[in-house]
Amino acid sequence: MPDLTPAALRTAVEHLAPARLPALTQHLFEAATNAQQTQSLAPLRAFVHSWAVFVAIERRPERAARLRALERLVDEGERDPSAAITEIRVIQETAEAEAGL
Repeated sequence: MPDLTPAALRTAVEHLAPARLPALTQHLFEAATNAQQTQSLAPLRAFVHSWAVFVAIERRPERAARLRALERLVDEGERDPSAAITEIRVIQETAEAEAGL
Protein backbone atom coordinates (compact mmCIF):
# COMPACT_ATOMS: atom_id res chain seq x y z
CA MET A 1 0.00 0.00 0.00
CA PRO A 2 1.38 3.43 -0.83
CA ASP A 3 1.61 6.28 1.63
CA LEU A 4 -1.68 8.07 2.09
CA THR A 5 -0.62 11.22 0.27
CA PRO A 6 -2.01 12.61 -2.97
CA ALA A 7 1.32 12.11 -4.75
CA ALA A 8 1.73 8.48 -3.64
CA LEU A 9 -1.88 7.66 -4.44
CA ARG A 10 -1.50 9.27 -7.87
CA THR A 11 1.56 7.12 -8.58
CA ALA A 12 -0.32 4.00 -7.51
CA VAL A 13 -3.33 4.85 -9.68
CA GLU A 14 -1.02 5.62 -12.58
CA HIS A 15 0.39 2.10 -12.24
CA LEU A 16 -2.83 0.20 -11.45
CA ALA A 17 -5.48 2.03 -13.48
CA PRO A 18 -4.03 4.80 -15.64
CA ALA A 19 -7.41 5.50 -17.23
CA ARG A 20 -8.59 6.76 -13.81
CA LEU A 21 -5.92 9.49 -13.55
CA PRO A 22 -8.21 12.23 -14.91
CA ALA A 23 -10.82 11.35 -12.28
CA LEU A 24 -8.20 11.41 -9.52
CA THR A 25 -6.87 14.77 -10.72
CA GLN A 26 -10.38 16.26 -10.90
CA HIS A 27 -11.25 14.92 -7.44
CA LEU A 28 -8.04 16.36 -5.97
CA PHE A 29 -8.70 19.74 -7.57
CA GLU A 30 -12.25 19.79 -6.18
CA ALA A 31 -11.09 18.64 -2.75
CA ALA A 32 -8.42 21.34 -2.57
CA THR A 33 -10.88 24.01 -3.69
CA ASN A 34 -13.51 22.87 -1.18
CA ALA A 35 -10.92 22.68 1.60
CA GLN A 36 -9.90 26.25 0.92
CA GLN A 37 -13.48 27.52 0.68
CA THR A 38 -14.63 25.77 3.84
CA GLN A 39 -11.34 26.17 5.71
CA SER A 40 -11.53 22.48 6.53
CA LEU A 41 -9.33 19.49 5.79
CA ALA A 42 -12.38 17.23 5.52
CA PRO A 43 -12.52 17.37 1.69
CA LEU A 44 -8.86 16.36 1.46
CA ARG A 45 -9.38 13.57 3.98
CA ALA A 46 -12.31 12.31 1.89
CA PHE A 47 -10.11 12.40 -1.23
CA VAL A 48 -7.39 10.35 0.47
CA HIS A 49 -9.93 7.90 1.87
CA SER A 50 -11.64 7.38 -1.46
CA TRP A 51 -8.46 6.85 -3.48
CA ALA A 52 -6.73 4.76 -0.82
CA VAL A 53 -9.69 2.35 -0.87
CA PHE A 54 -9.62 2.35 -4.68
CA VAL A 55 -5.91 1.48 -4.70
CA ALA A 56 -6.34 -1.22 -2.05
CA ILE A 57 -9.06 -2.85 -4.14
CA GLU A 58 -7.26 -2.50 -7.48
CA ARG A 59 -4.06 -4.00 -6.06
CA ARG A 60 -5.88 -7.34 -6.07
CA PRO A 61 -7.27 -7.90 -9.58
CA GLU A 62 -9.58 -10.73 -8.54
CA ARG A 63 -11.13 -8.56 -5.84
CA ALA A 64 -11.49 -5.62 -8.23
CA ALA A 65 -13.18 -7.86 -10.79
CA ARG A 66 -15.55 -9.24 -8.15
CA LEU A 67 -16.46 -5.73 -7.01
CA ARG A 68 -17.26 -4.67 -10.58
CA ALA A 69 -19.39 -7.79 -11.06
CA LEU A 70 -21.31 -7.07 -7.85
CA GLU A 71 -21.82 -3.44 -8.83
CA ARG A 72 -23.21 -4.54 -12.22
CA LEU A 73 -25.57 -6.92 -10.47
CA VAL A 74 -26.88 -4.12 -8.25
CA ASP A 75 -27.16 -1.70 -11.19
CA GLU A 76 -29.15 -4.18 -13.27
CA GLY A 77 -31.82 -4.30 -10.58
CA GLU A 78 -33.17 -7.61 -11.81
CA ARG A 79 -33.06 -9.36 -8.43
CA ASP A 80 -32.73 -8.62 -4.74
CA PRO A 81 -29.38 -6.86 -4.33
CA SER A 82 -29.05 -7.42 -0.56
CA ALA A 83 -26.37 -10.12 -0.73
CA ALA A 84 -24.40 -8.19 -3.35
CA ILE A 85 -24.56 -5.00 -1.30
CA THR A 86 -23.35 -6.88 1.78
CA GLU A 87 -20.42 -8.34 -0.16
CA ILE A 88 -19.56 -4.91 -1.60
CA ARG A 89 -19.42 -3.51 1.93
CA VAL A 90 -17.13 -6.36 3.05
CA ILE A 91 -14.80 -5.64 0.12
CA GLN A 92 -14.75 -1.94 1.02
CA GLU A 93 -14.16 -2.58 4.72
CA THR A 94 -11.33 -4.97 3.93
CA ALA A 95 -9.75 -2.40 1.63
CA GLU A 96 -10.12 0.30 4.30
CA ALA A 97 -8.34 -1.92 6.82
CA GLU A 98 -5.54 -2.71 4.36
CA ALA A 99 -5.13 1.02 3.70
CA GLY A 100 -4.93 1.73 7.43
CA LEU A 101 -8.10 3.79 7.49
